[in-house]
Amino acid sequence: MPPQPSDVEEEEIHFSNVITTFRNYAQYSLAANNRRRKDIYRLPLADQQVLEAIGYKKKLDQVDDAIRANAEFLSLIVANPEIFGHEAQYEGEGSGEDTTQRGNERKAESESAAEHSGSSHSHPHSHSHSHSHPSHEHGHTHGRPKKYKPTDFDIDKLRSTLKQFVRDWSEQGREERQACYQPMKDALVKHFSHVPHEQRGSLRVLVPGSGLGRLAYDVASMGKRVFPLHAALIIPHPKSARIFILPLSYNPLGNATDSINKYTLYPYVHSFSNVPSRQAILQPISIPDVLPTALPPGSDFSLVAGDFEEIYGVETDPDEPQAGEWDAILTCFFIDTAKNIVNYLRIIHRILAPGGVWVNLGPLLWHWENNNTNDTSIELDLEEVKVLARSVGFEISNEQTIDTTYTSNSEGMLGYIYHAAFWTATKI
Repeated sequence: MPPQPSDVEEEEIHFSNVITTFRNYAQYSLAANNRRRKDIYRLPLADQQVLEAIGYKKKLDQVDDAIRANAEFLSLIVANPEIFGHEAQYEGEGSGEDTTQRGNERKAESESAAEHSGSSHSHPHSHSHSHSHPSHEHGHTHGRPKKYKPTDFDIDKLRSTLKQFVRDWSEQGREERQACYQPMKDALVKHFSHVPHEQRGSLRVLVPGSGLGRLAYDVASMGKRVFPLHAALIIPHPKSARIFILPLSYNPLGNATDSINKYTLYPYVHSFSNVPSRQAILQPISIPDVLPTALPPGSDFSLVAGDFEEIYGVETDPDEPQAGEWDAILTCFFIDTAKNIVNYLRIIHRILAPGGVWVNLGPLLWHWENNNTNDTSIELDLEEVKVLARSVGFEISNEQTIDTTYTSNSEGMLGYIYHAAFWTATKI
C-alpha cells in the first residue's frame, strides 16, 4: 500500500522539526547554563567571591565551550537534510501550514511519553527506541508558517542521544556493549554453528530498535570472523516517536566519517548533579571507535525506518513478504517498548523462519505504564513473558541474568544497574 499524502506530509514536517531541534541545541543548552550564572548574582557578595575563588565561574565558561562543540557536531548531522530522503522545510517554512499547530493535537501524549520513555530524572533507562509522541505548541498563523519551537522534551531526547553515542560508538561504551551485545552475538554464532560456512551467506538477521545501530553493525561485521549476515535496523517512525535516531544513524557516522575518533563530544555537561569533579562533567568522548563504513565486502546492511508493528505486523507489500523470512531476530532493550507484548511476540514468531532463533536481552521497563493518553499498556512480569513466549511457539534455552548499565556516566556518583533477562528462543 503506497503511503498516503497525509502520511508523507506528516513525516516531512517531523523531519523539519527534528532539524530545527538540532539547530536549537546550542541556544537552549547555553541558556540553561547561563541560568547558573544568574543564580550566582542572587547570592550575597561574599558568597559570590567564594565561588569565584573555587573556580565555579570558570567551570561555567568551560561548559559553554563544550556545548558549542556539541552544537558544531550536531550541525554536521543536519547539514545535508536531503540524505534523509526528504526536502526538509526548515522551521516549518514552505509546508503550507503551521507546523507548530500540526503536532500539538498530541501535546498531552508527548507529556505522558516523557514520564515513561527515559527522562533523565525519572527513568535512567533512556531507550533510543522509546515510543514517545511529537510535542508541539498550539498556534495559528496567517501567511508565513510559524517557526517550530522545540520543547524541553525534544531537547532532553537530543541530549540523551549524545549519551547514546557513548554507548554505541566510543571506547568508553565498550563495557556496556561487551555486557549486552557480546552474549547476543555469541548466541547467534552458536545457533548456526551447524550450518556449513558456504551456506551462511543467505542467513538474514533482524535487529529491531537497536539504538544508534552498533549491534546491527557488529552483526554485519561478523563476516570477517564468522560468516556473512544480513542485518536490518528498525528505528522509531516519525509518526510514533519524537527522537532523532535516523539522522544520527546516517550522518556523520556514515560515509562522512573517514577516520576513527574523528569527532569529540561532551555528553555530560547538561547536569551538575552527582558528579565528583569537573573532569566528570567535561570529559571528552571521541567517536567513532571503529569506521562505520568498514564492513566486509559484500555485506548487506540495511536501515528501515518504521514502527515495528506497522512494518512487520501486517503484509502490506506483496513484493516484501515477512512471514518466515528472518533466520534470527536480536532484541536488546526492546520488548518493553510494546503496548501489547502479546502482539510483539506473535510478530517475532511469525516472521522467523522455522527453526529460527530469537535472542533477547533487556529489562522490563514498560514504556507505556501509567500513561495519561489512554494508550493500551500490557505489563507482564518476567515469568509471564516467558510463559507467553512458550505459548506462541518458542522453546526457551540459555536463560541468564546479565547485570548492565545503560548510557551510564562511568565517572558519576549515581548509577543504575539493570538485572537484564537474557535468553535464546527457538521457533518450533
